[in-house]
Amino acid sequence: MKIIRAFSIVVLLALVVLAGCTGANVKKKASTKKPPQKEEYDPKIDPKDFVSKIDNRFFALVPGKKFIYEGKSEKGTERIEFYVTRETKEVMGVTTTVIWDRVWLEGELIEDTKDWFAQDKVGNVWYFGEDSKEYEKGKVVSTKGSWEAGVNGARPGIVMLANPKVGDTYRQEYYKGEAEDMGDVVALGEAVTVTYGSFKNCLKTRDWSKIDKNLNEYKYYSSEVGFLVLEESVDGKEKVELIGVETDKR
Repeated sequence: MKIIRAFSIVVLLALVVLAGCTGANVKKKASTKKPPQKEEYDPKIDPKDFVSKIDNRFFALVPGKKFIYEGKSEKGTERIEFYVTRETKEVMGVTTTVIWDRVWLEGELIEDTKDWFAQDKVGNVWYFGEDSKEYEKGKVVSTKGSWEAGVNGARPGIVMLANPKVGDTYRQEYYKGEAEDMGDVVALGEAVTVTYGSFKNCLKTRDWSKIDKNLNEYKYYSSEVGFLVLEESVDGKEKVELIGVETDKR
């Protein structure tokens, strides 16, 4: 899941279900060959279980608010803008909030994404997909990573739990072979200092992927900001930090 990277139901989600074995005909010798294991992920989505606002204390998406980040990589300086639009999109019958997520490298736009989020009545924030475009020299060169829940077997995941607890693991997205990011709750009560300010009682998570071995990063969310304040690779070599928050007056 891309939130700021060019830069991701512990009880509610079933991560792995083993395929059942059908009984063999009693007149035939029972087969010793094990049936193939099948991974299934199929959360039950009922539009009536979702609310219009996204006000999770660690992931509050207020229309008109923009979170601005900056980071340095081997390729140069990145600027990321995460803007909560006033647009909505219906996905699987759920009205989602549209987020406009853009990334620049050394001043050149390299990624332009629309993400779709919605919150359930319990307070979990769900991720319903993205329309992602990668750019080179002003031209779209790839849409890889785009997916929509309910289309071609893709399913929504949870990007932020209502009540995260250390040890929780959750699936953030599911489009087999294309988008399979996971999240772990690593710590609560973390202190973080970034360009935008110093924050206590932050939530620390680890994002990783079942299909992309290069994805392994920590994220810190502050209830004071209501969103992400710092992202850094687990090896500490790269980081992206919050440098500003703006709200339009429309």
